[in-house]
Amino acid sequence: MTDHHARLVSRNSHKRVVGVLLGQDNGKTINVANSFGIPFEEDEKDSKTWFLDHIYIEGMYEMFKKVNGESFSTLNTKGWIGRCIPARERMIGWYHTGPKLRASDQEINDLFKRFIAKPVMVIVDVRPNTVGIPTDAYFAVEEIKDVSLHHHLISGSFSDGHQDGTETRKTFLHVPSTIEAEEAEEIGVEHLLRDIKDSTTTTLATRVSEQLASLRGLQSRLSDVQKYLVEVSTGAMPTNHQIVYHLQDALNLLPNLADTDLTQSFTTSTNDQMLVVYLSSLLRAVIALHALVDNKATIGRAELEEGGELEKREENNTDNKKEEEKKEEQ
Repeated sequence: MTDHHARLVSRNSHKRVVGVLLGQDNGKTINVANSFGIPFEEDEKDSKTWFLDHIYIEGMYEMFKKVNGESFSTLNTKGWIGRCIPARERMIGWYHTGPKLRASDQEINDLFKRFIAKPVMVIVDVRPNTVGIPTDAYFAVEEIKDVSLHHHLISGSFSDGHQDGTETRKTFLHVPSTIEAEEAEEIGVEHLLRDIKDSTTTTLATRVSEQLASLRGLQSRLSDVQKYLVEVSTGAMPTNHQIVYHLQDALNLLPNLADTDLTQSFTTSTNDQMLVVYLSSLLRAVIALHALVDNKATIGRAELEEGGELEKREENNTDNKKEEEKKEEQ
């Protein structure tokens, strides 16, 4: 996916790219194992104007079925018999590099329903400053929206042909997603990391870096929540009670920092952790200093030994010269 986007960026284009997702769907989880890009164009000023080559999708998918062994025929004594083998990778959805939802996503998703009954849409955030998992997965659903009874009494009709005072609208339902590697991929990555492992980086430094990355991700999510609440308060977005319930549950889990005993416990725990960090840094500095002194002493002893050998050689040379002079005099 990122390679598809990089090829477009190399041509000085910053538009989003669209592609097809291939993998397996076992009913409970969906495994995305492969993908391919498709020709896509859209007018950034008009969300209703876009082009997607569905004929290209059909051609590419047929080639993938040949590679994955979708079907073949065998010959026996009675003649040709067709035999079908389930493909390892099937078309399960589509992706685009948003980085957010677009107004035309629902129409594109309806187009993919020609090939898949319930396609999954994955938005890939290709920005380099992305924190956390750069993917968001969605399914298209029909949401029932209550309509004011007063409106029906005045108009005398119901939208979408419903007689129960409700209307439906299409929307996207967010589903959790993770990025994992298969066993063969993990072995290859570990083999590469074994050669580029930095011996100067300690486990503590790695843990601190991971915690900083987690905090940046949390800050990004809190910023999104703040932006949503501001837009709801100003009337720019409708109130979603389900989101409000989840926010209330999250706020209820926060500790009461006004409690003196709780604050004292937090302070004591923090001080204990900082003491361990301080002692570890002190020991690391002492060990490094000891290694430096030991190295200096080793170099000094080596220099003394080399100096003693030079003196012995000079004395031997002097004695040899004296003996030669005595022989010449005789």
